Amino acid sequence: MTGPIKDDALLRASGLAKIYGAQIGCFDVGLELWPGEVLAVVGESGSGKTTLLNCLAGELTPTSGVIEYRRGNGPMRNILEMTEAERRTLQRTEWGIVHQNPADGLRMTVSAGANVGERLMAVGARNYGDIRSTALEWLARVEIDTGRIDCRPETFSGGMRQRLQIARTLVTRPRLVFMDEPTGGLDVSVQARVLDTLRGLVAELGLSVILVTHDLGVARLLADRMVVMKDGQIVEDGLTDQILEDPQHAYSQLLVSAILQA
Repeated sequence: MTGPIKDDALLRASGLAKIYGAQIGCFDVGLELWPGEVLAVVGESGSGKTTLLNCLAGELTPTSGVIEYRRGNGPMRNILEMTEAERRTLQRTEWGIVHQNPADGLRMTVSAGANVGERLMAVGARNYGDIRSTALEWLARVEIDTGRIDCRPETFSGGMRQRLQIARTLVTRPRLVFMDEPTGGLDVSVQARVLDTLRGLVAELGLSVILVTHDLGVARLLADRMVVMKDGQIVEDGLTDQILEDPQHAYSQLLVSAILQA
């Protein structure tokens, strides 16, 4: 006789909805994320993918539904029932977010080193020498000249800002990272460099990631599994290669065929 199935999901959403008056952001969404997994949420503009991400990341309060997360080896907890202080602690320690616009994830008026250092201080680091040393290490890891540590992000290119935001987010080694179109708006050559940086760090750190993108090429490169959204709902869920090679839903087929014809 087989025993009960062990539930090791890191994050689970069920019945999730966000309604703005007559407009549906997302509706009746259910998904699971496993430790070390990269899950891409794909769809065209207006499909609801960014609304979903913001609900999962605590940036928006859902109209209804449950979002459960497992801290450490403990039981799943509904983050919507946590206190504001508990959610802020979670966002500062175990979670990270990479915004499409790097300025949304950086402090543009302080130095690159201070941007990385602030995240370290938020989790208790206090030794200035250690903080600066770690900031230098992370600038090098994201291929930013360490001589620019005292420069402000406003003097950086778009690609450098995005890589700095990645360093700021990952320096504390969060368990779960939310990424909203992390290469959107960048030139193709710059996108490739940012993607290469992301892919290497995600694999090295064993991160769990929920990635929102309209670019199926980005999903193919980074994601283990994919959900396809249309009109605020998930219409297909499966392994990335499986969906890209043999999409089942008509909408998924349209997305994939658009890539083939491009």
